[in-house]
Amino acid sequence: MASELAYSIRRSSRARRVGVRVDPRDGAVEVVLPTWARVRDAEAAVVELRPWIDRRLAEAAAARAHVEARGSTVPYLGTALELVPEHGRTRVHRRGDVLLVPAGDARAALERWYRRQARAELVPRVDAATAALGVSYTSLTVRDQRTRWGSCTSKGGLSFNWRLLLAPEAVLDYVVWHEACHLVVLDHSTRFWSLLGSHLPGYAEPQRWLRRHGATLVL
Repeated sequence: MASELAYSIRRSSRARRVGVRVDPRDGAVEVVLPTWARVRDAEAAVVELRPWIDRRLAEAAAARAHVEARGSTVPYLGTALELVPEHGRTRVHRRGDVLLVPAGDARAALERWYRRQARAELVPRVDAATAALGVSYTSLTVRDQRTRWGSCTSKGGLSFNWRLLLAPEAVLDYVVWHEACHLVVLDHSTRFWSLLGSHLPGYAEPQRWLRRHGATLVL
């Protein structure tokens, strides 16, 4: 029953229908209600979608177990970096395959480090992809989006999720090329996928990896 499942309700003036979301990071269930919907519509949606919700919750639990199994390491583009805490340290510093991190809860400092590294990893890749495509971009931002790994605006602005650095390098390259190709073809038409495939043959493999393991890309 819906009463056995904890969920939050959020009103949205932009929503056209009742929607249910499960956060892959912590398993939080949220029901999004249009302004015209009744509160009881939320429970009805949860009851109707309960099998789907349970599958998403199981995936979130498996992702958390995967993260816990890392122990004292974090992934970085396919390699494992060992975390070494140091008292008095405020910034993360890499030394080979070791990351020197603040003692205690270092996640905030780690995220800042990954964000800095993301820009350093992304800029040369995006520059190479856009040069090959014969296009240019107007801006490049690094964000922490919950459901998107990258985006491209009609004005040429590119945005990427810093958590891509927790994935294998081929996954980062796939998202870079995906968004760079959107500078040429903004939609997901046959022309878009053909363009992507001509520049990145075998893109389907990292695409599948991201769909299956994206929820594990957390600190």
